[in-house]
Amino acid sequence: MRKKSIGVYIFCFIAILVILAAFVSIRHYPYYQQDIALGAVAPNWSHWFGTDRLGRDLFSRVVYACCISLSVGFLTTLLAVSFGTIYGTISGYCGGKIDLILMRIVDILYPIPLTLIVILSMIVLGKHICVLFFAISIVEWMTTARIIRAEVLRIKESGYIQVAKGLGQRETTIVWKHMLPNITGIIVVCFIITLPSVIVLESFLSFLGIGIQPPKSSLGILIAEGANFMTTSPWQVIFPSMVFVVIILTLTIYGDRMKKTL
Repeated sequence: MRKKSIGVYIFCFIAILVILAAFVSIRHYPYYQQDIALGAVAPNWSHWFGTDRLGRDLFSRVVYACCISLSVGFLTTLLAVSFGTIYGTISGYCGGKIDLILMRIVDILYPIPLTLIVILSMIVLGKHICVLFFAISIVEWMTTARIIRAEVLRIKESGYIQVAKGLGQRETTIVWKHMLPNITGIIVVCFIITLPSVIVLESFLSFLGIGIQPPKSSLGILIAEGANFMTTSPWQVIFPSMVFVVIILTLTIYGDRMKKTL
């Protein structure tokens, strides 16, 4: 227990240092500030991650890209998990033919390479950020729906649910007051395990040029831009890639630990 507490304190201390460093760097070198005469400079004490071909501070750009990627990831995951929770709850609680139809729809969609659907949606509907939210959400809700359905099926047979039905409580009241509070932990876990895959998908789309559009920037865009200068200024792709890997690994490990606690 003590080792876990020490680990948490160390993590919080490092996180605070990173936030302070980001604040100082962004204040002195805004992510949008260009210095074409400076050009691409290797990492140094003034520019910790170096600069890109336009002389922009790469550390500030990475911090800004992280904010965009995490914001898109959180909002899209929230939308996907919310829909999956509603879908799974209706399927599990209603049962019978409704459950059969809803789950057959999921079974049909699940094997389809839905990343292609996201790409086609972005191409057809446009490269707007709202389209990005919708396109990623329609492929990330099904796992949540399956997990929530299984949990609702288990809870539905519990004694307190049967008592509530016997007392004549309405179906919506039973679901809202008795079921949802008992599946909140599962919903949180679904959110955490879905978030990394959403961030990866958003970065992949941005890498292809159909995700977040300039002047906004995400980690996928920085990696795509840096890949063009890998031989001349490799730091432009190394640092965004390292930050991307650290974020995904952190979220994945935390999600695995959350799953074990339930």
